[in-house]
Amino acid sequence: MHQRDECASSYPRLTIWPGFTTTILQYESSIMLCTDVSHKVLRSETVLDFMISLRQQCGPQRFPEICAKELVGLVVLTKYNNKTYRIDDIAWDHTPNNTFKRGDSEISFKNYYKTQYLLDITDGNQVLLISHVKRLGPAGAAPPGPAMLVPEFCYLTGLTDKMRSDFNIMKDLDSHTKLSPDQREVRLNRFVNNIQENEEAQKELSTWGLNFDKKLLELNGRVLPAERMIQGSRSYDYNQWTADWSKEMRGLPLISAPPLENWLMFYTRRNANDAQNLLQTLNKVSGPLGIRMQKPNMVEYEDYQESLLRGLQQNVGPQTKLVVVVLPSNKKDKYDSVKKYLCVDCPTPSQCVVGRTLSRPQALMTVATKIALQIACKMGGELWSVDIPLKQLMIVGIDCYHDTVAGKRSIGALVASLNHGMSRWFSKCVLQAKGQEIMDGLKMALVGALKDYLKFNGVLPSRIIVYRDGVGDGMLQSVVNYEVPQIIESIKSLGQDYIPRLTVVVVKKRVSSRFFAHINGKMSNPPPGTVIDTDVTRPEWYDFYIVSQAVRMGSVSPTHYNVVYDTSGLKPDHMQRLTYKLCHMYYNWQGIIRVPAPCQYAHKLAFLVGQSIHREPSMKLDDYLFYL
Repeated sequence: MHQRDECASSYPRLTIWPGFTTTILQYESSIMLCTDVSHKVLRSETVLDFMISLRQQCGPQRFPEICAKELVGLVVLTKYNNKTYRIDDIAWDHTPNNTFKRGDSEISFKNYYKTQYLLDITDGNQVLLISHVKRLGPAGAAPPGPAMLVPEFCYLTGLTDKMRSDFNIMKDLDSHTKLSPDQREVRLNRFVNNIQENEEAQKELSTWGLNFDKKLLELNGRVLPAERMIQGSRSYDYNQWTADWSKEMRGLPLISAPPLENWLMFYTRRNANDAQNLLQTLNKVSGPLGIRMQKPNMVEYEDYQESLLRGLQQNVGPQTKLVVVVLPSNKKDKYDSVKKYLCVDCPTPSQCVVGRTLSRPQALMTVATKIALQIACKMGGELWSVDIPLKQLMIVGIDCYHDTVAGKRSIGALVASLNHGMSRWFSKCVLQAKGQEIMDGLKMALVGALKDYLKFNGVLPSRIIVYRDGVGDGMLQSVVNYEVPQIIESIKSLGQDYIPRLTVVVVKKRVSSRFFAHINGKMSNPPPGTVIDTDVTRPEWYDFYIVSQAVRMGSVSPTHYNVVYDTSGLKPDHMQRLTYKLCHMYYNWQGIIRVPAPCQYAHKLAFLVGQSIHREPSMKLDDYLFYL
């Protein structure tokens, strides 16, 4: 539900339309309305403007193919009826002069818009857009045809990559869209008051015998204790409100870090100084972290993709432990060719750094520390840990990514813990044909993870907890009916007498629920570690929310966990505490993240394969976090 109001803010290219997302469901205590403030970013250009400029850029021959690639899948807004539509196709043989049936007579699109909305179509030759709208017709009737849209009246929503990389635009957008808890409360209360005062809304509600409370729901949550971080022989606490330990870990040796020897650094002539500065700073930061670093072999390459690839082919061998590449820009082509070659053809951990990242001397120590930590992980090092009381436990994270380039294939990633401290991980990625269930390929990956755990520990895990990310409410039943039996089948294939305890948890990040805490008389974000498992949970599910991160701006988003299968015998409190502990174990961030670490690892792996590699990585990299 979107409306343009006094908060709508215009830029030369953008307008923000504030609105609300709403759902009404049966929750634990009663039927409730879940609502959140939402924003649509509207561009000032119409689809017709976009098509004209695209045609000029690519010429008439390639225009249909490139236009379809750019537009299909985008969401547009039509101001005449304030609705959004997804573009599903382009009707190249239709123009506004075509007719359609309206009642018993035929009417052209041109006349329809003139009589219905008093709008004049200026370009009679523009083609029409197709949107397969889910519209409900009478029972038994044939479904209505798709919506035909006129590009001239469709406004593009969302941001281009160029806009996203513009710091000023993003900063201005954040000031309007990232609302603090008290701003959010004001907007939500205004929305509820509008419903209470609107006669039409009240009339509709009274027909159904419904009415809404006048204020937000109040309930009690719990805050889990802060974790003590373990790093080598030391342990330390962190500030729970900032949920970050980058300062506390500084100067402490890591749990383990392989020596950095037989490694290569690639750079262009333009970035020669940046490469030298990075090398000197890595030397400074690696000692205190306990990373022994030898001098690398420096390789200069010309600033084009073939030269870089040739340099890799000529210099990287079986004895190479690591490759660092300083890239002149963040263009994808060179990055993709590095990752393809070093993840598939010649499996070697690699680290790419954009030259511009190294050009600010005041930030170089921080950047080099992060790079040193990433390098240590990619080579099999372990950074920090938390206390995990359960023994013989294997944690599994599953996520998927839809590769739009390679024929809309699904890419499934499975990441599983190999040791008690959750600091070593097995990672496997599988590419699925279009329409194939993601778990089909991941069955073998799970078997591979269990065999690797056995090799690592001498025993199979007695307890397995699977966190399944990337699932909406609509797919929940398919996880229960299809994926859980597949997981059980994979486990059984290791022997009939092997029956570990199993828990499957669906992880959802896209939730409308927001929680605020009353602190010192004002609305604030709840502290990290806040658990909500009453009132707003669903009666038919075993579910809970955890607020695990801290945000500097706006309102924090909780993560919704739904335990869909459970033979573990763990109490809900223990399940929640373990889940929160795992949010501390993502090695790419010295702080608590929104989901358990294996889910974020699986997301990173699937994303790398879907965006850059488009093939299954070499099995020689299975035991390394090579995708960080």
